Amino acid sequence: MRNSYLGKRIRGGGYALKGALILIKSEHSIQVQVIIAILITIAGFYFGISKTEWMFQIISIGLVLSIEGLNTAIEGIADFVHPNFHNKIGYIKDVAAGAVLFAAFTAIIIAVLIYIPHIFPKFQW
Repeated sequence: MRNSYLGKRIRGGGYALKGALILIKSEHSIQVQVIIAILITIAGFYFGISKTEWMFQIISIGLVLSIEGLNTAIEGIADFVHPNFHNKIGYIKDVAAGAVLFAAFTAIIIAVLIYIPHIFPKFQW
């Protein structure tokens, strides 16, 4: 089973889980974002958000964590390829960080759209 299709998929899932745990254990930005994800999930239960709101919230959390993971990988590769400062490497790292910023802003906007009406019931979009 080790070299079967299913065995390879299970091993691949194990590598992915290992990578996720490495990110959570070693990357401060992921740790902060996981804490925010936990808090916003607790808020979702507290305010009883709708199924649609849950879907947007879960997609937003996944988007931010995924893009942050890719950013970390890009930075790691860039540092490995060229450990000293280089303008092109700086550009690549800035662009990757910018992608995280887009994802984070999107998640913040979605959170505002979901929670403002729950926090301030008289306010409706």
